[in-house]
Amino acid sequence: MANEKEPFTSSKAPEPVGLYPHARRVGNLLFLSGVGPRERGTKQIPGVELDEAGNIVAYDIAAQCHAVFRNVRYILEEAGSGWANLVDVTVFLTNMKADFTIYNQIYAEYFKDNQPCRTTVEVNRLPTPIAIELKCIATMGAPEKEEAA
Repeated sequence: MANEKEPFTSSKAPEPVGLYPHARRVGNLLFLSGVGPRERGTKQIPGVELDEAGNIVAYDIAAQCHAVFRNVRYILEEAGSGWANLVDVTVFLTNMKADFTIYNQIYAEYFKDNQPCRTTVEVNRLPTPIAIELKCIATMGAPEKEEAA
């Protein structure tokens, strides 16, 4: 990432759906905008089946979880950070009752070594027909080594 406070847009993560960057660095912190499971260069959303009107007919929350975590990783790595540098993750789910258990199991697989602070909330809907979105904060550079107690 070139300069602090400069907006950063990934070449691998899906294009933002509005006028905002994928991330912005301030000091040693990298703030990510909301990241969903869409695929770059297409409106395709892994695991989502839409009707002719664009309404969700069926979706696979596991496929969306894997896709959104992959997109977050793309942004982090291209910006000069990394998965192990995540310090805070806010997760937005559109159906906590149906999806939380599966999402929580997949989350545990991805975050078994690095355990950032986490908040998970249910929202009525998201800007595109997705069931999950992440908002993240990470540190820049190599992850700090933990000191022995």
